[in-house]
Amino acid sequence: MEGIATCVGMSKRTVYARYEDKAALFKAAVMRAIEQYTVPRAAIEAVATDDLEEALMAVARQRIANLATPVATRLQRILSAQSYRFPELFHAAFEQGAGPAIDFLADLFERHSAEIDVAEPQRAAAAFLGLVVGGPARLIVSGNMPDEGEIETRIRFATGLFLNGVRRR
Repeated sequence: MEGIATCVGMSKRTVYARYEDKAALFKAAVMRAIEQYTVPRAAIEAVATDDLEEALMAVARQRIANLATPVATRLQRILSAQSYRFPELFHAAFEQGAGPAIDFLADLFERHSAEIDVAEPQRAAAAFLGLVVGGPARLIVSGNMPDEGEIETRIRFATGLFLNGVRRR
């Protein structure tokens, strides 16, 4: 705490006045990182098109690119390492970090209900992100960044698989 106080130009007493203990300070720091990592809905809407498949792939590309940033990679590693002590942070990272994308995708699925049959848009949106982003995210966090061609191949495959499962027949 003394080192943190020195870095921010405060006394230890001032830091403790804001944060009751190290755990509270850690939670606040992680929540701030989550806020900085989160892609706002407006940015998600900006990459989407009217074509359902293209919109899904654009959102997937954006999510993976965001996950590949050094800040996001460090955040994911911290969350993984500390999830047993602070499960609420892991939950907040998912809800807040993926929330705007899930909400956008759920709305997108509802707008395209003539093409696809999705009874639970929120669950379908979370499932889509898990399918398309999950694999690359694990590789990125482990330090094995796939090349752009591999990422694009994974995105196209997972998007096609998802759409084949939800298209009206």
